[in-house]
Amino acid sequence: MKIATYNVNGINARLPLLLQWLKEASPDIVCLQELKAPQERFPLKEINAAGYQAIWNGQKSWNGVAILAKNREITEVQRSLPGDPEDLQSRYIEAIIDQMVICCLYLPNGNPYPGAKFDYKLSWIKRLQRRTNQLIKMELPAILIGDFNIIPEPIDVYKPERWENDALYRIEVRKAYKELQKKGWMDSIRTLYPEEKIYTFWDYLYKAYDRNAGIRLDHILLSPFLSPQLQSGGVDRHVRGWEKSSDHTPVWIILDRSSKP
Repeated sequence: MKIATYNVNGINARLPLLLQWLKEASPDIVCLQELKAPQERFPLKEINAAGYQAIWNGQKSWNGVAILAKNREITEVQRSLPGDPEDLQSRYIEAIIDQMVICCLYLPNGNPYPGAKFDYKLSWIKRLQRRTNQLIKMELPAILIGDFNIIPEPIDVYKPERWENDALYRIEVRKAYKELQKKGWMDSIRTLYPEEKIYTFWDYLYKAYDRNAGIRLDHILLSPFLSPQLQSGGVDRHVRGWEKSSDHTPVWIILDRSSKP
């Protein structure tokens, strides 16, 4: 089973590119971030025509997350991260597909640091940690997948010394990421490629993609009850080179679901 994440940076503006990638890559499950579209503007007709069912949580101009599935039932669990009923930002959606809990997330950026946006990021991470601890305690096969807006290690960023006080690379958020790993959540791409420089985002400025001056922000973390099924994975780097592409590119893994938990 192929499972992917893609920050599309505007689903309607980049719909032709998304459909092109879906046709080319043919993932079974896809998590999308930064829809930048209100709930009623999600292009369900086109997504259905491409062979996918979908659930989504939209928001005008900003944020927005969705889960797509091909030939599989999607059972929605929740469309907000528990812990703050006043948080109206569309950054989280959770569903059960093929007996797996799929947690699609768009973690806050947090810049500028320091400030209120960084504080919000840290509080959002604490809420995520509480939910992930619940999933571990329930011994569920689960996936944390999406744009984490966290650069985990120096190897994950071009010229890391320039990022020390950026909210994406601050020690607080990197420690939080490591805490998830200590709890048993496996970084699938880094597990498969422990020493390779792998990026998932290249800024539009300064020809960052041409120079491969990127960062790794998009992650797929597997719970201990799913990680043994990891077979392979990768980053569709070439998609970032398509005309009018998102500044992110798709990340994917393949699981062996022949022996479901």
